[in-house]
Amino acid sequence: MNTIKKIGIFCSGGDSPGMNACIRAAVRAALNKNVKVTGIIRGYQGMIDNEFIALTSRSVSNIVHRGGTILRTARCQEFMTKEGMKKAWENLKKHEVDGLVAIGGDGTFRGAIEFSNIYKDISIIGIPGTIDNDTYGTEFTLGFDTAVNTVIDAVDKIRDTADSHHRLFFIEVMGRKSGWIALYSALACGAEAVLLPEEPDSIDKLVESLQEAKQKGKQSSIVIVAEGEELGSTVEIAKKVKERFDFYDIRISVLGHVQRGGSPSCFDRVLAARLGVKAVDALIEGASLKMAGLMNGEIVLTPFHESISKSPAFNRDLIRIAGVISK
Repeated sequence: MNTIKKIGIFCSGGDSPGMNACIRAAVRAALNKNVKVTGIIRGYQGMIDNEFIALTSRSVSNIVHRGGTILRTARCQEFMTKEGMKKAWENLKKHEVDGLVAIGGDGTFRGAIEFSNIYKDISIIGIPGTIDNDTYGTEFTLGFDTAVNTVIDAVDKIRDTADSHHRLFFIEVMGRKSGWIALYSALACGAEAVLLPEEPDSIDKLVESLQEAKQKGKQSSIVIVAEGEELGSTVEIAKKVKERFDFYDIRISVLGHVQRGGSPSCFDRVLAARLGVKAVDALIEGASLKMAGLMNGEIVLTPFHESISKSPAFNRDLIRIAGVISK
């Protein structure tokens, strides 16, 4: 028997393309089950500050194509205190919220676990909204595909000027702890090298790779660098390479937060729809403290404690393929 009468939806942590499409799907899935919906502005911070708004089917019209999140998002240290959690719980009860759909990443799910350790009367289902693709329990996180396509578009343009000026470009992409964006974009753009946090790298190895490309007739090169690369900052890496290998005129481009924005791709919109509906169905069926994710083409639920304690397996074969086809 369904005991969920009202669902709260919020985004927490960094924004990612597809969040609005996910909000839309969750709202309409809930209303289809005669469950009321409230939106919580600015995530856990809004939960504490009592920033709740009623959401209807019309509230989420014409947002499927928009980047960012209409509910806005924030990081909230206060929520991790007993006082902050109590304020949040009191506001949730005031608005008669029985269940929550939490769109975010690792920090969002950790907050949900801590909250539920104290207040067990509100069910929570998570959706992995992060461009980093570093969440256990899903093959793709919401926003990753769009972020990679944004990088591809930028690198393709940079390649044009690199070819025209006999240049070596070091392009830094997001990924402090994860090299998924770097690896996928390097493969898709035909980069001559890629530097990842998951892979042991060295300046010697990089210079050797660039020399090999030059010997094969390359007149320009692209190196994709994940921001979490252990060799140092992109500027430091470029400087060390310049000292050892001055065949090219070297330039650096840091793509930064442009990767977080923009209209979500078709893949992310479809993924958002599937995850949003699954989250609502799971709440109605009595599930809690689980994350909805895509595995082997199916939407599945993974307990929060697994999603935050385990790391997704990095695809080493893609690294091998990148090396084979890069020269």
